[in-house]
Amino acid sequence: MVHKPKTWGFRLMKTILAPVFRLYYNPRIIGKGNIPKKGAVVVSGNHKHVMDQCMAIISTSRPINYMAKAEYFNGSLAWFFEFSGCIKVNRNGDDSEAKALANAVLSNGGALGIFPEGTRNKTDNLIGEFKYGAASLACKNNAMMVPVAVTGEYKFRSKTLCARIGKPFSTEGMTVEQVNTRLRNEIIILMNENISQGYATEEELERAKRCAS
Repeated sequence: MVHKPKTWGFRLMKTILAPVFRLYYNPRIIGKGNIPKKGAVVVSGNHKHVMDQCMAIISTSRPINYMAKAEYFNGSLAWFFEFSGCIKVNRNGDDSEAKALANAVLSNGGALGIFPEGTRNKTDNLIGEFKYGAASLACKNNAMMVPVAVTGEYKFRSKTLCARIGKPFSTEGMTVEQVNTRLRNEIIILMNENISQGYATEEELERAKRCAS
């Protein structure tokens, strides 16, 4: 039997680190109330920085078990990822254990965090192509899907860093492909809303212009 990751470490880390994160980065969070307070939910957003998961984490009182690449568990911050309940994903081999843990989180009515791009966006596009993991897990567990868009600059007392959380949508009756397409489209819309309001880096502004032309 696979047990879902523990959440007490997450709660402890959030209590300690969330105020520090807010003080240092000065993030703006729009749509906090859109993350359901209970029930199975997959929180999915674009991926631009190693700290992206923190933007969703500080937006809700419930624990979110984020899926993270195995490399993070081998570096100096390995203790942080393990202690905060992240799920280690082996992107170059067997990831059956990660999938089992993710399913355990959702089948127990928990919140799972995934970046559908699979890695940070290094393309010239506003957002990368989406893999099907997030949509597949959501459909399999009849979980709600919550789109999140993060734009702006991660720097001390940033004036542009912003997370915009979209309204959750049900995956019931939808195919994995339909969920994946809708999720990506909604995140792009949320990103463009951020950018239109000035929450963007110069690079994001240029990418948005290219995509619009």
